[in-house]
Amino acid sequence: MKKWIRGTNAIVLSAAVIGIFILLTVFLHSAKGLQWDLTATKKFTLSDQTTTVLKNLDQKVNVIAFTNSSQEYYNRQVSDLLTDYSRQNKKITFQEVDPKKKPALAEQYEISQYGTVVFEVGDKKKVVLYNDLFGYGSDQTTYNFTGEEKFTQAIMSLTSNSSHKGYFLTGHGEQTVSNASSFVSALESENYTVADLNLVKDGKIPDDAETLFILSPQQDLSAAEAKLVEAYVKGNGKLFVTLGLSAEMDGWKNWDAILAQVGVKNTKALAVEKNSSLSSDPLTIIPDYTTHEITEKLQSADRVTVMPASIGLQSDVGSTGFSVSELLGTTSSGYAKTNLSELLTKQLTQSDIEKSTGDIEGPVALAYAVQDKDSKPKAIVVGNGLFVDNQYLSEQANKDFALNSIGWLHEEKSSLTIRPREEAQMQQVYLTSRQSNTIFVTTIIVIPALFLLAGGLVWWRRRKG
Repeated sequence: MKKWIRGTNAIVLSAAVIGIFILLTVFLHSAKGLQWDLTATKKFTLSDQTTTVLKNLDQKVNVIAFTNSSQEYYNRQVSDLLTDYSRQNKKITFQEVDPKKKPALAEQYEISQYGTVVFEVGDKKKVVLYNDLFGYGSDQTTYNFTGEEKFTQAIMSLTSNSSHKGYFLTGHGEQTVSNASSFVSALESENYTVADLNLVKDGKIPDDAETLFILSPQQDLSAAEAKLVEAYVKGNGKLFVTLGLSAEMDGWKNWDAILAQVGVKNTKALAVEKNSSLSSDPLTIIPDYTTHEITEKLQSADRVTVMPASIGLQSDVGSTGFSVSELLGTTSSGYAKTNLSELLTKQLTQSDIEKSTGDIEGPVALAYAVQDKDSKPKAIVVGNGLFVDNQYLSEQANKDFALNSIGWLHEEKSSLTIRPREEAQMQQVYLTSRQSNTIFVTTIIVIPALFLLAGGLVWWRRRKG
């Protein structure tokens, strides 16, 4: 009788466990977007920008990935991500298609190779290739998957009705569209169209110029060019200015006049930071954020900007009618070396950058946001040019800070966000035959045999007892 009761209890308990497991599985499957990301960098969590874009999406987006079985690893990465997108917003539909099995559909979308993802909104299409999703990261040391960045950009470009035109001022050693390719690509992903502008050659600032980008000039501009820029600023024009180190900076007059027009002064002094710098390099500063909508989300997410070789700035609004807000600055232990021209002529040592008489006391401002008398955004001035350079743009929050600043200039609240990051993927491991056999024997034979042995010992002890 006791054996029958124990057997019945075991059956009931087993059925209860199985039932709970089934109910839990059904619940988790039906729960929209329920997941736990336990990775240190939240690798499997969609970025703030992506979740905002998907939340506000009110148009149907059809996504088709044309794949084949030989790309299984890549297919899984793409499929998991796009499935997550469709789970976040039911207006997104996603399907995988093998062109060999559905040649008519592949012909309809003019698919010429496997590994092609097509985004479709109405009669507009955007194609993203696997070649653009998988590859070495910006530092060339990790193999990355940039799917979230590319997919979100595709949806934004197909659904956004706003676009902006900007010009990169050239002719004075500035960064141009061709040599600032990473920054240009980032701007284009946010629906900005940019082109180079040489005022000596073109003679005027085009009427469609919403923003004038002045990136790290090395020489002063002429008086005639300065008049054109000043007139542009007096009108509806907006400026995005970065200042890089220049041996000729001490002699600048016209650039100084343009900055003074928007209430900012170039101190022409090299910023030094002892307490908040990268890898103990006092010239590569991790600046403090001030409270501002441009930096708010970056600060809350603990995303830092990296500013190598920065110029100190000061506010000098006077009677300009403009107001300035500091965005970035050193700590109170920072300072700025005023002998910049001398420092640029030598190989710097630690003693060269020690604080001395005449240096500017900290905290030292490194970036300002400027508003006009009507509190409308007018200019962004950053005392650093390298942070938008191809080498540094992908560092931490550099790209977000740059694009947030430009979004703020155009009063686009949705652009003040944190964008997807490049994420290193697991590298493929190549095993020898011996290693493969060892893994097979261990997992298929040895481990199950140990469980059987343990179970047999327990059964034998109970039988003897």
